[in-house]
Amino acid sequence: MNKGIGLLGLILCGAPLAWAQASGPLRVVTRYEIGGEGGYDYLRFDDVGRRLYVAHGRQVDVLDGDTGQRVGAIAPTNGVHGIALAPEFNHGFTTNGLDRSVTMFDLRTLATLKVIKYTGVKPDAIEYDAERKEVFVANGDPKQGGDLTLIDAATGAITATIDLGGKLEGMAWDAGRLFVAAEDRSLVHVVDARTLKLLADWPLAPGEEPTGVAVDRRRHRLFFACGNNKLVVLDSLTGKVLATPPIGNGPDGAVFDPATGRVFVSNREGTLTVLRALHDDAYEVEQTVLTEPGARTIALDARTHRVFLPTGTFEPGSRAPAPGSFHVLVVGQ
Repeated sequence: MNKGIGLLGLILCGAPLAWAQASGPLRVVTRYEIGGEGGYDYLRFDDVGRRLYVAHGRQVDVLDGDTGQRVGAIAPTNGVHGIALAPEFNHGFTTNGLDRSVTMFDLRTLATLKVIKYTGVKPDAIEYDAERKEVFVANGDPKQGGDLTLIDAATGAITATIDLGGKLEGMAWDAGRLFVAAEDRSLVHVVDARTLKLLADWPLAPGEEPTGVAVDRRRHRLFFACGNNKLVVLDSLTGKVLATPPIGNGPDGAVFDPATGRVFVSNREGTLTVLRALHDDAYEVEQTVLTEPGARTIALDARTHRVFLPTGTFEPGSRAPAPGSFHVLVVGQ
Protein backbone atom coordinates (compact mmCIF):
# COMPACT_ATOMS: atom_id res chain seq x y z
CA MET A 1 0.00 0.00 0.00
CA ASN A 2 1.13 3.51 -0.72
CA LYS A 3 2.53 5.05 2.47
CA GLY A 4 3.06 8.62 1.26
CA ILE A 5 1.57 11.44 3.30
CA GLY A 6 0.84 14.76 1.63
CA LEU A 7 -0.50 18.15 2.69
CA LEU A 8 -3.99 19.43 1.99
CA GLY A 9 -4.83 22.92 0.91
CA LEU A 10 -8.52 23.78 0.55
CA ILE A 11 -11.79 21.98 -0.04
CA LEU A 12 -12.57 22.20 -3.72
CA CYS A 13 -16.25 22.07 -4.51
CA GLY A 14 -17.69 21.44 -7.96
CA ALA A 15 -21.21 21.29 -9.27
CA PRO A 16 -23.36 18.43 -7.92
CA LEU A 17 -24.10 15.46 -10.14
CA ALA A 18 -27.07 15.94 -12.41
CA TRP A 19 -28.33 12.42 -11.58
CA ALA A 20 -27.57 12.45 -7.84
CA GLN A 21 -30.47 11.82 -5.47
CA ALA A 22 -29.54 14.75 -3.23
CA SER A 23 -28.10 18.19 -3.84
CA GLY A 24 -25.34 20.14 -2.16
CA PRO A 25 -21.70 19.39 -1.47
CA LEU A 26 -20.52 16.34 0.43
CA ARG A 27 -19.00 16.80 3.88
CA VAL A 28 -18.14 14.94 7.06
CA VAL A 29 -21.56 14.68 8.73
CA THR A 30 -20.57 12.72 11.84
CA ARG A 31 -17.97 10.38 13.29
CA TYR A 32 -18.25 7.05 15.07
CA GLU A 33 -15.91 6.77 18.04
CA ILE A 34 -14.21 3.39 18.53
CA GLY A 35 -11.09 3.95 20.64
CA GLY A 36 -8.79 1.11 21.62
CA GLU A 37 -5.34 0.48 20.24
CA GLY A 38 -3.65 -0.87 17.12
CA GLY A 39 -3.46 -0.23 13.41
CA TYR A 40 -6.28 -0.55 10.90
CA ASP A 41 -7.01 -1.38 7.29
CA TYR A 42 -10.19 -2.21 5.36
CA LEU A 43 -13.78 -1.85 6.44
CA ARG A 44 -16.98 -3.38 5.04
CA PHE A 45 -20.59 -2.20 5.09
CA ASP A 46 -23.36 -4.82 5.24
CA ASP A 47 -26.28 -3.43 3.22
CA VAL A 48 -28.66 -6.12 4.53
CA GLY A 49 -27.73 -6.23 8.21
CA ARG A 50 -26.90 -2.47 8.34
CA ARG A 51 -23.65 -3.21 10.15
CA LEU A 52 -20.21 -1.69 9.65
CA TYR A 53 -17.20 -4.00 10.08
CA VAL A 54 -13.90 -2.24 10.77
CA ALA A 55 -10.51 -4.04 10.76
CA HIS A 56 -8.61 -2.80 13.80
CA GLY A 57 -5.44 -4.30 15.25
CA ARG A 58 -6.24 -7.77 16.60
CA GLN A 59 -10.00 -7.61 16.12
CA VAL A 60 -12.82 -6.40 13.90
CA ASP A 61 -15.00 -3.75 15.53
CA VAL A 62 -18.66 -4.12 14.55
CA LEU A 63 -20.91 -1.05 14.64
CA ASP A 64 -24.50 -0.24 13.84
CA GLY A 65 -24.03 1.42 10.45
CA ASP A 66 -26.81 3.96 11.00
CA THR A 67 -25.98 5.09 14.54
CA GLY A 68 -22.37 4.11 15.15
CA GLN A 69 -23.35 2.21 18.29
CA ARG A 70 -21.02 -0.69 19.08
CA VAL A 71 -22.54 -4.10 18.34
CA GLY A 72 -19.60 -6.31 19.21
CA ALA A 73 -16.26 -7.56 17.96
CA ILE A 74 -14.71 -10.50 16.13
CA ALA A 75 -11.55 -11.57 17.93
CA PRO A 76 -8.82 -12.56 17.97
CA THR A 77 -7.90 -11.70 14.38
CA ASN A 78 -4.17 -11.01 14.59
CA GLY A 79 -3.10 -8.32 12.14
CA VAL A 80 -6.52 -8.20 10.49
CA HIS A 81 -6.73 -6.60 7.04
CA GLY A 82 -10.04 -7.29 5.27
CA ILE A 83 -13.60 -8.51 5.75
CA ALA A 84 -15.89 -10.35 3.32
CA LEU A 85 -19.55 -11.30 3.78
CA ALA A 86 -21.44 -14.32 2.40
CA PRO A 87 -25.00 -13.59 3.63
CA GLU A 88 -26.69 -16.65 2.08
CA PHE A 89 -24.57 -18.83 4.36
CA ASN A 90 -24.69 -16.42 7.33
CA HIS A 91 -20.89 -16.41 7.20
CA GLY A 92 -18.30 -13.66 7.32
CA PHE A 93 -14.54 -13.92 6.79
CA THR A 94 -11.50 -11.92 7.92
CA THR A 95 -7.90 -12.02 6.68
CA ASN A 96 -5.41 -12.21 9.53
CA GLY A 97 -2.09 -11.13 8.07
CA LEU A 98 0.18 -11.94 11.01
CA ASP A 99 -1.23 -15.44 11.49
CA ARG A 100 -1.50 -16.38 7.80
CA SER A 101 -5.10 -17.36 8.44
CA VAL A 102 -8.72 -16.53 7.65
CA THR A 103 -11.40 -16.46 10.36
CA MET A 104 -14.91 -17.62 9.42
CA PHE A 105 -17.57 -16.14 11.73
CA ASP A 106 -21.34 -16.14 12.24
CA LEU A 107 -22.92 -12.95 10.88
CA ARG A 108 -25.66 -12.91 13.52
CA THR A 109 -23.71 -13.72 16.68
CA LEU A 110 -20.18 -12.72 15.51
CA ALA A 111 -18.92 -15.97 17.03
CA THR A 112 -15.86 -17.58 15.42
CA LEU A 113 -16.85 -20.73 13.52
CA LYS A 114 -13.51 -21.75 12.07
CA VAL A 115 -9.94 -20.54 11.69
CA ILE A 116 -8.62 -21.49 8.26
CA LYS A 117 -4.84 -21.92 8.51
CA TYR A 118 -2.06 -21.20 6.04
CA THR A 119 -4.06 -19.52 3.33
CA GLY A 120 -0.90 -17.81 2.01
CA VAL A 121 1.68 -15.21 3.00
CA LYS A 122 0.20 -11.89 4.15
CA PRO A 123 -3.49 -12.49 3.39
CA ASP A 124 -4.83 -9.01 2.76
CA ALA A 125 -7.73 -8.06 0.47
CA ILE A 126 -10.70 -10.44 0.50
CA GLU A 127 -13.88 -10.57 -1.59
CA TYR A 128 -16.87 -12.89 -1.89
CA ASP A 129 -17.98 -14.17 -5.32
CA ALA A 130 -21.71 -14.89 -5.08
CA GLU A 131 -21.71 -16.83 -8.37
CA ARG A 132 -18.98 -19.28 -7.38
CA LYS A 133 -20.04 -19.26 -3.71
CA GLU A 134 -16.38 -18.84 -2.83
CA VAL A 135 -14.24 -16.30 -1.04
CA PHE A 136 -11.12 -14.98 -2.81
CA VAL A 137 -8.14 -14.04 -0.63
CA ALA A 138 -5.28 -11.97 -2.07
CA ASN A 139 -2.00 -13.04 -0.47
CA GLY A 140 0.00 -9.89 -0.91
CA ASP A 141 3.63 -10.74 -0.11
CA PRO A 142 5.54 -10.28 -3.41
CA LYS A 143 8.56 -12.18 -2.04
CA GLN A 144 6.41 -15.32 -2.02
CA GLY A 145 5.13 -14.75 -5.55
CA GLY A 146 1.68 -13.34 -4.81
CA ASP A 147 -1.29 -15.69 -5.16
CA LEU A 148 -5.01 -16.05 -4.53
CA THR A 149 -6.58 -18.57 -2.16
CA LEU A 150 -10.17 -19.69 -2.79
CA ILE A 151 -12.34 -20.78 0.14
CA ASP A 152 -15.73 -22.50 0.04
CA ALA A 153 -18.09 -20.00 1.69
CA ALA A 154 -20.32 -22.74 3.14
CA THR A 155 -17.68 -25.02 4.68
CA GLY A 156 -14.54 -22.89 5.00
CA ALA A 157 -12.51 -25.44 3.03
CA ILE A 158 -9.69 -24.23 0.79
CA THR A 159 -10.64 -25.16 -2.78
CA ALA A 160 -7.90 -23.73 -5.01
CA THR A 161 -4.83 -21.53 -5.28
CA ILE A 162 -4.09 -19.26 -8.25
CA ASP A 163 -0.51 -18.08 -8.80
CA LEU A 164 -0.43 -14.53 -10.18
CA GLY A 165 2.67 -12.71 -8.96
CA GLY A 166 3.30 -9.35 -7.37
CA LYS A 167 2.01 -7.43 -4.37
CA LEU A 168 -1.67 -8.11 -4.78
CA GLU A 169 -4.16 -5.46 -3.69
CA GLY A 170 -7.82 -4.80 -4.56
CA MET A 171 -10.08 -7.10 -6.62
CA ALA A 172 -13.25 -6.69 -8.69
CA TRP A 173 -15.43 -8.79 -10.99
CA ASP A 174 -17.00 -7.87 -14.32
CA ALA A 175 -18.15 -9.67 -17.46
CA GLY A 176 -17.11 -13.11 -16.22
CA ARG A 177 -13.60 -12.09 -15.27
CA LEU A 178 -11.74 -11.28 -12.09
CA PHE A 179 -9.41 -8.26 -12.00
CA VAL A 180 -6.62 -8.13 -9.39
CA ALA A 181 -4.34 -5.11 -8.96
CA ALA A 182 -0.60 -5.79 -8.61
CA GLU A 183 0.75 -2.73 -6.83
CA ASP A 184 4.47 -3.30 -7.37
CA ARG A 185 4.05 -4.10 -11.08
CA SER A 186 1.55 -1.33 -11.94
CA LEU A 187 -0.73 -3.74 -13.78
CA VAL A 188 -3.94 -5.71 -13.38
CA HIS A 189 -4.14 -9.50 -13.59
CA VAL A 190 -7.14 -10.67 -15.64
CA VAL A 191 -8.48 -14.08 -14.57
CA ASP A 192 -11.27 -16.16 -16.12
CA ALA A 193 -13.80 -16.39 -13.26
CA ARG A 194 -15.03 -19.81 -14.43
CA THR A 195 -11.80 -21.66 -15.25
CA LEU A 196 -9.58 -19.64 -12.87
CA LYS A 197 -6.94 -19.32 -15.60
CA LEU A 198 -4.83 -16.19 -15.99
CA LEU A 199 -5.90 -14.59 -19.28
CA ALA A 200 -3.73 -11.47 -19.44
CA ASP A 201 -1.77 -8.83 -17.57
CA TRP A 202 -2.95 -5.35 -18.54
CA PRO A 203 -0.61 -2.40 -17.86
CA LEU A 204 -2.08 0.61 -16.07
CA ALA A 205 0.41 3.18 -17.35
CA PRO A 206 0.54 6.08 -16.78
CA GLY A 207 -0.85 4.93 -13.43
CA GLU A 208 1.62 3.54 -10.87
CA GLU A 209 1.17 1.48 -7.69
CA PRO A 210 -2.56 0.62 -7.92
CA THR A 211 -4.31 -0.24 -4.64
CA GLY A 212 -8.05 0.38 -4.40
CA VAL A 213 -10.31 -0.97 -7.17
CA ALA A 214 -13.94 -0.13 -7.99
CA VAL A 215 -16.18 -1.20 -10.88
CA ASP A 216 -19.10 0.17 -12.90
CA ARG A 217 -20.58 -3.06 -14.30
CA ARG A 218 -23.21 -1.34 -16.43
CA ARG A 219 -20.60 0.59 -18.42
CA HIS A 220 -17.83 -2.01 -17.97
CA ARG A 221 -15.46 0.45 -16.37
CA LEU A 222 -12.78 -0.34 -13.80
CA PHE A 223 -11.31 2.34 -11.52
CA PHE A 224 -7.82 1.93 -10.08
CA ALA A 225 -6.61 4.32 -7.37
CA CYS A 226 -2.91 4.74 -8.12
CA GLY A 227 -0.07 5.97 -5.94
CA ASN A 228 1.06 8.65 -8.39
CA ASN A 229 -2.14 10.65 -7.83
CA LYS A 230 -4.08 9.24 -10.78
CA LEU A 231 -7.35 7.35 -11.07
CA VAL A 232 -6.92 5.00 -14.02
CA VAL A 233 -10.23 4.30 -15.77
CA LEU A 234 -10.01 1.04 -17.73
CA ASP A 235 -12.38 -0.62 -20.20
CA SER A 236 -12.93 -4.04 -18.59
CA LEU A 237 -13.71 -5.65 -21.95
CA THR A 238 -10.63 -4.48 -23.87
CA GLY A 239 -8.07 -3.32 -21.30
CA LYS A 240 -7.86 0.11 -22.88
CA VAL A 241 -6.99 3.01 -20.57
CA LEU A 242 -9.76 5.57 -21.10
CA ALA A 243 -8.98 8.35 -18.64
CA THR A 244 -6.55 9.30 -15.85
CA PRO A 245 -8.17 12.07 -13.77
CA PRO A 246 -6.25 13.41 -10.74
CA ILE A 247 -6.81 12.18 -7.18
CA GLY A 248 -5.21 12.93 -3.81
CA ASN A 249 -1.97 11.69 -2.29
CA GLY A 250 -1.70 8.24 -0.71
CA PRO A 251 -4.88 6.59 -2.09
CA ASP A 252 -5.75 3.15 -0.73
CA GLY A 253 -9.46 2.70 -1.41
CA ALA A 254 -12.07 3.27 -4.11
CA VAL A 255 -15.82 2.68 -4.39
CA PHE A 256 -18.40 3.31 -7.10
CA ASP A 257 -22.01 4.29 -6.35
CA PRO A 258 -24.17 3.08 -9.27
CA ALA A 259 -27.18 5.14 -8.16
CA THR A 260 -25.36 8.48 -8.31
CA GLY A 261 -22.58 7.66 -10.79
CA ARG A 262 -19.93 8.87 -8.34
CA VAL A 263 -16.49 7.38 -7.86
CA PHE A 264 -14.95 7.95 -4.41
CA VAL A 265 -11.21 7.64 -3.70
CA SER A 266 -9.95 7.87 -0.12
CA ASN A 267 -6.49 9.42 0.32
CA ARG A 268 -4.10 9.11 3.24
CA GLU A 269 -3.29 12.85 3.08
CA GLY A 270 -6.74 13.61 4.48
CA THR A 271 -8.92 14.08 1.41
CA LEU A 272 -11.72 12.24 -0.35
CA THR A 273 -11.70 12.69 -4.14
CA VAL A 274 -15.21 12.57 -5.64
CA LEU A 275 -15.41 12.08 -9.41
CA ARG A 276 -18.20 11.81 -11.94
CA ALA A 277 -18.48 10.72 -15.55
CA LEU A 278 -19.02 13.35 -18.22
CA HIS A 279 -19.55 10.49 -20.66
CA ASP A 280 -18.17 6.96 -21.01
CA ASP A 281 -14.60 8.04 -21.67
CA ALA A 282 -14.13 11.19 -19.58
CA TYR A 283 -14.26 11.84 -15.84
CA GLU A 284 -13.87 15.00 -13.82
CA VAL A 285 -13.29 15.81 -10.16
CA GLU A 286 -16.63 16.99 -8.78
CA GLN A 287 -15.37 17.73 -5.29
CA THR A 288 -12.42 17.21 -2.96
CA VAL A 289 -13.72 16.69 0.57
CA LEU A 290 -11.53 17.49 3.56
CA THR A 291 -11.44 14.42 5.82
CA GLU A 292 -8.53 13.70 8.21
CA PRO A 293 -4.94 12.48 7.72
CA GLY A 294 -4.86 8.69 7.64
CA ALA A 295 -8.39 8.25 6.26
CA ARG A 296 -7.16 6.04 3.41
CA THR A 297 -9.68 3.15 3.17
CA ILE A 298 -13.39 3.36 2.40
CA ALA A 299 -16.76 1.61 2.41
CA LEU A 300 -20.06 2.63 0.80
CA ASP A 301 -23.62 2.47 2.12
CA ALA A 302 -25.50 2.08 -1.15
CA ARG A 303 -28.87 2.98 0.41
CA THR A 304 -27.91 6.33 1.95
CA HIS A 305 -24.97 7.03 -0.42
CA ARG A 306 -22.75 7.79 2.57
CA VAL A 307 -19.16 6.61 2.78
CA PHE A 308 -17.13 5.58 5.81
CA LEU A 309 -13.42 6.23 6.41
CA PRO A 310 -11.43 5.01 9.45
CA THR A 311 -8.58 6.98 10.99
CA GLY A 312 -7.24 8.37 14.27
CA THR A 313 -4.82 10.87 15.76
CA PHE A 314 -1.19 10.17 14.84
CA GLU A 315 1.92 10.99 16.80
CA PRO A 316 4.92 12.12 14.69
CA GLY A 317 6.54 9.11 13.00
CA SER A 318 3.82 6.65 14.04
CA ARG A 319 1.76 4.56 11.61
CA ALA A 320 -0.83 3.56 14.25
CA PRO A 321 -3.34 5.93 15.85
CA ALA A 322 -2.68 7.14 19.37
CA PRO A 323 -4.43 4.96 21.98
CA GLY A 324 -8.10 5.85 22.32
CA SER A 325 -8.24 8.03 19.20
CA PHE A 326 -9.48 5.55 16.57
CA HIS A 327 -12.76 6.51 14.87
CA VAL A 328 -14.71 6.34 11.60
CA LEU A 329 -15.66 9.44 9.62
CA VAL A 330 -19.04 9.47 7.88
CA VAL A 331 -19.27 11.54 4.70
CA GLY A 332 -22.62 12.45 3.19
CA GLN A 333 -24.90 15.34 2.27
